[in-house]
Amino acid sequence: MPNLTGVSHISLSVRDRDVSVRWYVDVLGFAVVADMDEDRWKRSVCLDPSGIMLSLTEHQNPKPFDYANIGVDHISFAVSDRSMLDEWQERFTELGVVHSPVVDSPYGSVLSFSDPNGIALELFHLGG
Repeated sequence: MPNLTGVSHISLSVRDRDVSVRWYVDVLGFAVVADMDEDRWKRSVCLDPSGIMLSLTEHQNPKPFDYANIGVDHISFAVSDRSMLDEWQERFTELGVVHSPVVDSPYGSVLSFSDPNGIALELFHLGG
């Protein structure tokens, strides 16, 4: 069987591309590497320091996102250790980003929040 080597990129449909780009840059530290606008959509491709590529697309005729629909429930970004979650929690509080407290479980720890479009996001550290 052929194998996968990782995740190539994440592509999100957003309400307002410019608002979303500012949020992902200011809050999570992504950098814009390309803008590709066409008649039917406006798209920015962003990259974070770890190499995660994120495409943010504002479609001409969008439909509202609902996490309860069949599809992706949330996106979870990995952090290097448990203490990073506390640092992120502090940063989110300073920036006014609504978030959960850090929740620890036997398999890992998670910090949940949403982007400006209501897309559910997490920061996760694997391990107890």
